Amino acid sequence: MTEQDVTRLLAKIPLLKAEIGKVIVGQQQVLEEVLVALLAGGHALLEGVPGLAKTLLVRTLAQATDLPFRRIQFTPDLMPTDILGTEILEEDHGTGHRSFKFNPGPIFASLVLADEINRTPPKTQAALLEAMQEGHVTYAGQEHALPKPFFLLATQNPIEQSGTYPLPEAQLDRFLLYVRIGYPTEAEELAVLTGTTGTARPEVQPILSGDDVRQLQLLTRQVSISEELVQLVNRLVRATRPATSQVKFIQDYGRWGAGPRAGQALILCAKARALLQGRFATTPEDVRALAPAVLRHRILLNFNAEAEGLTTEDAVAALIEAVS
Repeated sequence: MTEQDVTRLLAKIPLLKAEIGKVIVGQQQVLEEVLVALLAGGHALLEGVPGLAKTLLVRTLAQATDLPFRRIQFTPDLMPTDILGTEILEEDHGTGHRSFKFNPGPIFASLVLADEINRTPPKTQAALLEAMQEGHVTYAGQEHALPKPFFLLATQNPIEQSGTYPLPEAQLDRFLLYVRIGYPTEAEELAVLTGTTGTARPEVQPILSGDDVRQLQLLTRQVSISEELVQLVNRLVRATRPATSQVKFIQDYGRWGAGPRAGQALILCAKARALLQGRFATTPEDVRALAPAVLRHRILLNFNAEAEGLTTEDAVAALIEAVS
């Protein structure tokens, strides 16, 4: 990419945020983390109670990025073939020859919304694993490549609500970020009530094309990070493991910690955050800001922590304080 290409791409980032801001009120940290996942080339899991605009955020992002978009509503009776696709029998009317042809499912889009992913059983959840990790789907021994870029955004309701299935740890680890969405402030909620109950409907214009997204993902990997920051990330990830951790919280309450994929994710996300802010070098603040979203789903606490009401948020806070 030339310097003009880089300048053009970076100029589009604030325009993208502004375009999404036409529809989404507040939630600046959530939006930043979703865009970080997009630029880092990973997938994101969004969790929040119903009614916090999780689905609307993803739809608006699709409109603002002009990417082929599909929404999959996960239900208890959803089957893997409903997501990945299936083979259909076709007949050539000229020759009478019959053959099977793969009919792609809704996963074959650049931006896929897996809505309420924890409402479907593990068998169907697991169907996403290969697609998320490898970028292709295998059916009847044949590999079918997914579009590039491929970005999966999954939403889920808090697990304590009825009718939900916890995601397997192996699948959770495939998500680059675990984004938690909280309630809006009083001013933000007032703006939502005022802006969504009238006749005005904001129109979202496409800002980024698929090529722009691919170029930004390449540019993200070129953002520099110092050796000291890489060592900080390494220490932070290794400190999540109870067997070797020097952090007392993890020693007392940790059951198992994050693997090397967490370190890779944290470095890529720190680079993406720096680029979103117009910088070509990462800082310790980038690492600290993304550590909760990267680590909260990769740390498992023991029963003592559960009995005392401690969560992985407490674990990450203790890790950041002790290591950084």
